[in-house]
Amino acid sequence: MSHQDPPKIEFPCDYPIKVLGRQSVDFRAVVVDVMERHAGPIHDSSVKERPSGKGTFVSITVTIVATGKDQLDAIHADLMATGCVQMVL
Repeated sequence: MSHQDPPKIEFPCDYPIKVLGRQSVDFRAVVVDVMERHAGPIHDSSVKERPSGKGTFVSITVTIVATGKDQLDAIHADLMATGCVQMVL
C-alpha cells in the first residue's frame, strides 16, 4: 500500500475550527475573542454552538478565513492557553 500525503489546503480559505469545553457563561466569548485576535471580526452567523446531551460540555464551531498554517497553529495554542478549552479540532 502506498503512502498518501494529506490533501493540501489552499490559503486563504473558509476554515471551520471546532472547540470543545465545559459549559460556562463566558466560554463562547472567550473562544470568539481568541479567534478575533487572529482572524479579525467574527460575525455571529459564523459561530455555531451545540451543548452536549447532559449540558456539561459545549462545542463551538467558528468558521474563519484562514490565511496559513502559522495562523492556525497560533489560534490552537492561544485557545488551549485559556484553560477552559478541552480540545480543538
